[in-house]
Amino acid sequence: MHAICKDTDIRMEKCVEAFKNHISKVRTGRASPSLLDGLQIEYYGTLTPLRQLANVIAEDSRTLAINVFDRILIPAVEKAILSSDLGLNPSVVGTIIRVPLPPLTEDRRRDMIKAVRAEAEQGRVSVRNIRRDANDKVKTLLKNKTISEDEERRSQEDIQTITDAWIKKLDSALEKKEHELMDI
Repeated sequence: MHAICKDTDIRMEKCVEAFKNHISKVRTGRASPSLLDGLQIEYYGTLTPLRQLANVIAEDSRTLAINVFDRILIPAVEKAILSSDLGLNPSVVGTIIRVPLPPLTEDRRRDMIKAVRAEAEQGRVSVRNIRRDANDKVKTLLKNKTISEDEERRSQEDIQTITDAWIKKLDSALEKKEHELMDI
């Protein structure tokens, strides 16, 4: 029983971490190096993450600076940023690529909040699916007469407690991101 609860907890934690990782890429108007984490650059025939090819820093609250390690890659990095769906317009100054972040409009902020809320709902569904899987395992143990009905009820209560805790963490991450998006 303890193993089922532990496995459930670990899987739910991974769901919430995946959600947090995904919403960290949503632009809030402030420059954050994690904004460019999803970019892949073709480097000698292989797609390579930007982080492995360049140093990305936030110069100020509205500008990212990318210092590419190999000068040959500067046009490829610039092209990748332009062709991404981030809506950014980089400018090359010597060996540094500067990426100014345009201010967000009210409508764009509302759209981003809707997208983040939809992603949060997907995270909640994933957590609930994990709960369902764990409860199915417990019911199978009961059906095989490995555990008693009291142990089954206790286990389902424990699983529900774990589920509630992870959904609460997911909701707090969502609320934090919404405040970030609106308080600019």
